Amino acid sequence: MGTLEQATELVTRELGDNVLELTTFRGETTISLKAKAITMAAKLLRDDPALNFNFLAMLTAVDYYPQEPRFIVAYRLYSLPNNLYLGLQVPVSGKQPELPSIESVYPSANWHEREVWDMFGINFVGSHDQRRILMPHDWEGHPLRKDYPLGYEEVQFTFNFDEIDKRKPYAKE
Repeated sequence: MGTLEQATELVTRELGDNVLELTTFRGETTISLKAKAITMAAKLLRDDPALNFNFLAMLTAVDYYPQEPRFIVAYRLYSLPNNLYLGLQVPVSGKQPELPSIESVYPSANWHEREVWDMFGINFVGSHDQRRILMPHDWEGHPLRKDYPLGYEEVQFTFNFDEIDKRKPYAKE
């Protein structure tokens, strides 16, 4: 029977400087990695006979606009024999958002990666089928980006509130 401690030890031992951070919050363990290490980490965790993280439960992204790195791509792996979940996450730059595909490790990742591409515009290098999955094929832009225009009105945040508030049309009294 594998444990989360064994999983984190394996990844930190094998990937060394490619591990950015290890966190546990509300009972969920997450390993932050450099982009180049994500495929190797997934392969290590899947192929270890004691751990056997044999199921990709989730792959999604979060947009932290205007921060840099702009995106975090989050993976959730599950080990059916051990009933364990482990999170992996990768910070991704907003300037050229791309990272390696894990489709070679988990074939079902293709669908998840296509959704992240469609909604956030993050390219997965090595994916065999990188095309839209939710939006029409001729759609322009990526709707889950925080700077995506909503009804052709600039998105208002705390850092640009005053600037937009000056230009915003209000009802006259």
